Amino acid sequence: MRKEDLLDKLRANTREQYDMPDMHIDGIKYPDTVQQFMDMTKSVGGNVMMVKKTDDLNMIIRNLYSEAKVFASNLPFINIAQRNPDTVAEAQDLNGTDVGIIQGSVGVAENGCIWVPQTMKEKAICFISEYLVILLDKGDIVDNMHEAYSRIEMTDYGFGTFISGPSKTADIEQALVMGAQAARGVTVLILE
Repeated sequence: MRKEDLLDKLRANTREQYDMPDMHIDGIKYPDTVQQFMDMTKSVGGNVMMVKKTDDLNMIIRNLYSEAKVFASNLPFINIAQRNPDTVAEAQDLNGTDVGIIQGSVGVAENGCIWVPQTMKEKAICFISEYLVILLDKGDIVDNMHEAYSRIEMTDYGFGTFISGPSKTADIEQALVMGAQAARGVTVLILE
C-alpha cells in the first residue's frame, strides 16, 4: 500500500476534526539556575568551571588537558588549535583530535545539556574528539527544555545537537563504557 493511499483512507474515514489544544506548560524553575546547571552537569559525568570572559581561555584549556597533543576549533580566539573543522578537506581529517573546543548557545539546568548549533563545516568535531570543551555564556543558561527550545535558532547548516556530559553506554554486558559514540570527557567552561 502506498503512503498516499493510506492517507486517503484516513481522510475519508475521519468524521470529526479537532483543533490542536492550547497547551501552556510551565516548566520547572530553579532558585539558582546556574548552580543547578553546574550540579546537573557534574551528575551526568561532565566537568564544569566558571571563568571570566577576560581570562586566557587558551591557557586554561591547555592546563586542563596538558597531555593533549592535537586541539581542534574554529573559534577565532582559540589559538592553540592545530586543526580547524572549517578548513579540513573532509570530516575524517579530524580523526586523532585529542580536544575539540566548541561554542554552546543554550545550557539547560534541568538536565545539564547544551545546545550546540553547527557553526562549523564539519560537525564531526563534536563527536570524534577524545575530549570536548564547550564554552557557554552564563546568560545563556535556562531552567528547562521549554525555554531552551524557544531560544534555539538554526544555523545555515541546519543542524544542531544537545550534548550532556561524556558519551557513555552500558549495552555490552552491562559494563559502563565511556566514549563509546563520542567524547570520553566533556568540560563546560561557563563564561561570566
